[in-house]
Amino acid sequence: MYWIVFFWVVLKSILFSTGGFGPLPSLHTDFIHNGWATGKQFTESLSIGQITPGPNGLWIVSLCYLVAGLKGALLSCIALLLPPLLILIVQRCYTRIANHPATQGLLDGVVLVIASFSVIVLATMFRSNGINIVMIVIALASTLLAISRRVSTNVILIFAALIGVILNRLGVLI
Repeated sequence: MYWIVFFWVVLKSILFSTGGFGPLPSLHTDFIHNGWATGKQFTESLSIGQITPGPNGLWIVSLCYLVAGLKGALLSCIALLLPPLLILIVQRCYTRIANHPATQGLLDGVVLVIASFSVIVLATMFRSNGINIVMIVIALASTLLAISRRVSTNVILIFAALIGVILNRLGVLI
């Protein structure tokens, strides 16, 4: 087994997931594709992860132990601990440069890029679905509520989706 590849596969699945059982699809695909694990080992590690106390991510350690022994378990522990450690390092560096004008300019630029992508996605949705006055009203109301910061963005998204589904079922939205 190539231990560096093994480590990078585990780290990649952890970095690009939301934690808990988020790495499961990526790990399952990579481990099965490489012939490192079987479906039975996944089932056993998920069972172990459910019955052990502590964070949900411990199933990864048990999977890597079943697949690659103690060395695999240690590499998975390092992969699990590395992202939070990197966040702490970035946070510490950020606090030192947070008040620098260039830092604020960079962050403002990132916000503009993200907002631009959102506008592009919204325009594409309008174009592909046809311009509908009800969709425009929902989008504008959602935008105004988000700008006011009086309502959580998650609540806005849920209510906008519910209104869209209800109006679609009523035949108002095509």
